[in-house]
Amino acid sequence: MTTPFTAKAIGASSPTSPLAPLSIQRRAPGPTDVQIEILFCGVCHSDLHQVRDEWKSVMPTVYPCVPGHEVVGRVVRVGANVTKFKAGDMAAVGCMVDSCRTCPECMEGNEQYCHTMPTFTYNFPDKHLNGVTYGGYSSAIVVDEAFTLRVPKQIDPARAAPLLCAGITTYSPLRHWKVGKGHKVGIVGLGGLGHMGVKFARAMGAHVVLFTTSPGKREDALRLGAHEVVLSKDPAAMMAHAGSFDFILDTVSAVHDLNAYLELVKRDGSMVLVGAPAEPVPLGVFSLLFKRRRLAGSAIGGIRETQEMLDFCAEHGIASDIELIGANKLNEAYTRLLNGDVKYRFVIDMATI
Repeated sequence: MTTPFTAKAIGASSPTSPLAPLSIQRRAPGPTDVQIEILFCGVCHSDLHQVRDEWKSVMPTVYPCVPGHEVVGRVVRVGANVTKFKAGDMAAVGCMVDSCRTCPECMEGNEQYCHTMPTFTYNFPDKHLNGVTYGGYSSAIVVDEAFTLRVPKQIDPARAAPLLCAGITTYSPLRHWKVGKGHKVGIVGLGGLGHMGVKFARAMGAHVVLFTTSPGKREDALRLGAHEVVLSKDPAAMMAHAGSFDFILDTVSAVHDLNAYLELVKRDGSMVLVGAPAEPVPLGVFSLLFKRRRLAGSAIGGIRETQEMLDFCAEHGIASDIELIGANKLNEAYTRLLNGDVKYRFVIDMATI
């Protein structure tokens, strides 16, 4: 095969149009490429932002837009120089499909912070076919083996899909800030990201406290591994934890009060944002100044760290809690996602495309 091939896909033709079937072009596998038959693809909240062009000031959407960066499938073809994969292997693709590979960040395995920006899995300039990259809401994808990941046999492939974004987005900061035994860790929000943060922090040996606005999430939070649950709307419950956290991971994508959580961090402790609100978030600096607290952000993880995360999941029996849906339920899923009505990640069964 030397010419591009056609793949089935689901995408949006405008910010207001529903997701609908369409056909896209995929490149023929080159010498270092892996062609994957996509079996499952997770539905990330950022897919919703991108499809609706809500990040236009930073990452304007090019239409048609085919989302999806939580991809798991079966290898069907490999290039002549591929050494890590063979036909029949289970493989995965996350948020990136390439980077410059030469800047200090890439050389250190932090491709997500590539100086010239990584090539994202969708809605990013495609150097192979021109136009933009298309994501995992499709029947097939072709990716360089350097950006393709092994899926351990111990993990259910459908439940592995969200690990490629929700998993690594929460695992990376927990690892970078060296969360472990003896640490008190807060997780803000119990959605697709938050439920993975709870699982990872617990597996790393921390004392885990889940912050939520929903009393009904208490039982689930404890089931997922939280030691305590705090209702963030209760000022007394919040202040009972003042100045006691080594680390807080904030996973909320809506505009909310960061200052209330910063007050709970110890001197020299850290609060890290992985949610991405579309609007600026107000911040009072005094809670940072008086306790030398750190407020930081974190974006997914590099390829090496993502593989480490998948292997960690296999070792500790961790996977995402999902609701498997058919492709015909995608628009309904987007509406439910907007309303927070999912436990905890939609995953598309791509056999239904």
